Amino acid sequence: MARAFQDVKEGDELPSVVVENLSRTDLVRYAGASGDFNPIHHDETFAHMAGQPSVFGHGMLTAAFVGRCVTDYVGPENLRRLKVRFATRVWPGDTIVSRGKVTRKYEADGERRIDGEVQAVNQKGEVAVSGSFTAALAGRG
Repeated sequence: MARAFQDVKEGDELPSVVVENLSRTDLVRYAGASGDFNPIHHDETFAHMAGQPSVFGHGMLTAAFVGRCVTDYVGPENLRRLKVRFATRVWPGDTIVSRGKVTRKYEADGERRIDGEVQAVNQKGEVAVSGSFTAALAGRG
């Protein structure tokens, strides 16, 4: 649910999005939705031949988790910018927690905006994706 600009403060935390026990089915579903059928993400034999211990998640799937964290907070129509950086892979069985916080409130180009930081972290505390966002929020009333 989108927030009103007046109700947001610098330092506010975005509600976390938790994906427990990332499954191979999740990877295949994402491949179908995105069109990214690189076998490294779904074919165990191919992953081993490529020197990987197993298949692993698409980087953009993990980016989508942080994107959902942001859009759940601001509403998808209010997102103006989402920038991510990939840091490590996610694996089947991982639990991924996406979280963020508001870092700035301001007005620009006739809009009331917020900036924030986001990240997706696995159960070991490793950052898989980090990034930043800008959103425009309507006022109350």
